[in-house]
Amino acid sequence: MSAPDNIEVPDEVRARHAELCRDLDDHSYRYYLGAPIISDAEYDRLMLELREIEERHPILVTQDSPTQKVGAPISVDFAEVEHLVRMESLGNAFDFDELNAWADRASAEVPVDGYLCELKIDGLAVDLVYERGRLIRAATRGDGRVGEDITLNVRTIGVIPERLDESVRPAPELLEVRGEVFLPVEDFEELNRRIAADGSHAPFANPRNAAAGSLRQKDPRVTATRPLSMIVHGVGAYTPAAEDAGATVFTSQSQAYRLLGEWGLPLSDRYKVVATMDEVRDYVSHYQEHRHDPAYEIDGIVIKVDDIALQRRLGSTSRAPRWAIAYKYPPEEVTTRLIDIKVGVGRTGRVTPYGVMEPVVVAGSEVEFATLHNAQEVARKGVLIGDVVVLRKAGDVIPEIVGPVVERRDGNEREFVMPETCPECGTPLGQQKEGDVDLRCPNARSCPGQLRERVAFIAGRKALDIEALGYVAATALTQPLEPSEPALRDEGDLFDLTVEQLLPIRTHVLDPDTTEPKTDPKTGEPKVVSFFANMKGEPKKTVEKLFEQLEEAKSKPLWRVLVSLSIRHVGPRAAEDLARHFRSMDAIREATEEELAAVDGIGPTIARSVREWFEVDWHAEIVRKWAAAGVRMEDEGHEPGSRLLEGVTVVVTGSLEGFTRDGAKEAVAEEGGRATASVSKKTAFVVVGDAPGSKYDKAVKLGVPVLDEAGFRVLLEQGPEAAEKLRINPPEETEAE
Repeated sequence: MSAPDNIEVPDEVRARHAELCRDLDDHSYRYYLGAPIISDAEYDRLMLELREIEERHPILVTQDSPTQKVGAPISVDFAEVEHLVRMESLGNAFDFDELNAWADRASAEVPVDGYLCELKIDGLAVDLVYERGRLIRAATRGDGRVGEDITLNVRTIGVIPERLDESVRPAPELLEVRGEVFLPVEDFEELNRRIAADGSHAPFANPRNAAAGSLRQKDPRVTATRPLSMIVHGVGAYTPAAEDAGATVFTSQSQAYRLLGEWGLPLSDRYKVVATMDEVRDYVSHYQEHRHDPAYEIDGIVIKVDDIALQRRLGSTSRAPRWAIAYKYPPEEVTTRLIDIKVGVGRTGRVTPYGVMEPVVVAGSEVEFATLHNAQEVARKGVLIGDVVVLRKAGDVIPEIVGPVVERRDGNEREFVMPETCPECGTPLGQQKEGDVDLRCPNARSCPGQLRERVAFIAGRKALDIEALGYVAATALTQPLEPSEPALRDEGDLFDLTVEQLLPIRTHVLDPDTTEPKTDPKTGEPKVVSFFANMKGEPKKTVEKLFEQLEEAKSKPLWRVLVSLSIRHVGPRAAEDLARHFRSMDAIREATEEELAAVDGIGPTIARSVREWFEVDWHAEIVRKWAAAGVRMEDEGHEPGSRLLEGVTVVVTGSLEGFTRDGAKEAVAEEGGRATASVSKKTAFVVVGDAPGSKYDKAVKLGVPVLDEAGFRVLLEQGPEAAEKLRINPPEETEAE
């Protein structure tokens, strides 16, 4: 009879197990110190491999295995403290199948009639201990049993009470609570700007590292300068007040949260109790799509059985509770190899370095290219060609290289040298103005790269929104292969195109990230297409669609026309402000710099840029050609001050049935109002659709009138006074600020 599998462990398996244990302990230690050299996704992959080995060979499991420990080793810089109740880690689910399997295991033991869902904040886990309502100790998670005493630093965090509020309920004799300390994203960005300006040390890679570094300052005065916050999400040890002795205070997770809130502890306003797993999956899916709505970074959702008696019956494994799990979203920060740094030219002539990397999946999509902004930014980040780099992608923004993993250099890396000439037309590069950090190609009209980017931008949703005029079409119109001539000398010719001009055009298909020709996988040669003609030489259906959409674009609002001119610094917001104030292209062109700067939301930089743009002859010719072709050059129908929403600020959040997000904003602008992205005391109305998120909550808190879609239509048709009567949060029901 052969020996059990857990005794006969092959030497290579033992060696791999030992290697994984050493590596994971090392990575945990580096993570704890705020200087990780691998991504969270890579760490999770290594941990999964180790667990699989130990499941096949249980004899390898020891107390020192990373699978049996939570967190990282303890730094000698801070005193060690033992937690009253062990701080457990959470098991992970990476897809709905794994989440469903967890739910099936839990409900197989006891019927589960409620789940609490909450955001998994990407911060630093902290344990707080209160005795008779007074904060006596704060500690890091450490290894789950022993952490580091950071009481003095935690006391600098404004949202954490020194004493519990006893106005509603007496404070417990003893209360141990767990939560996550974090740095809000906007505050993190401001902190990094401040660090970069004073040169005190290297900027932080992400808000999580900034929070960890801030809490581990030896001088609490330094911590006090960091805008840290905290959200409580659990209870450890608990002894009720004498008058509550014998009472069962915490019957559910959600009830515990309500009581913690009564004592003045900071809670999330986004947790939700649901009855079914279908609702759990809806919550997970909603925040995967709205991952960047909260003010802080999240990396997933935590799902807990709400009933605390059921939690106790389900119990825990050696390191994680069976009654809770973390659903992890695809990582937004990974590591990969930087193969090269190249440069591309944009629509305003700005020449931008970008990284070419070994393809890697980040935030659910494969990424091969990432921006590096400018040569100074490459130097500031210390990135070398050949480095292993940290890559970050937040939402729909262009992936960005955060910085190098210096510890993984092998000596073969080399520095990036910024070119002296334009990669598209060969013109010498220079600064547009003294002191500019960006280098630009001054050949604005004739540089084929700039023209291609400008034409593609005109087609974008923020400009004239011409779907049939995509990047390949823009390339075909500006950079055809010989013997064809470009159909566009500049964008002024766009609305005078003819079918006869388009049919002969052949072009390379360019990658929009690199502007380099894509290759045919079969031949390895650059792809060549006849974009506008079919095999018979007849117009494709896209040609008819293009001309239809060009005709529709002529009637778009003035602000979209302004955006489409690619005036430096004039984006949608500035264009809306200019169009609202002047109402015609002629008035904008004839305005002085002082008159432009006086417009609310404009200022001297934008005013100077607008004035300089119109002073260029070929720019003025673009406007003349567009006007002659019938492009709308003024917003008609209202005298100054006569529009219903003149001076009214509106925020639109959530999904509306009868309006796209851009359509709702345009409707507000048409009536002289301003559609903004954030809610403040100055906001006149907040319009909410399905899944409105935090903007609705903030409107209620500030007492800003909230309208549904029907109320929004009344606002557009009858004005603020009529809409005020239809607000769905009556003034008497708003929260105090």
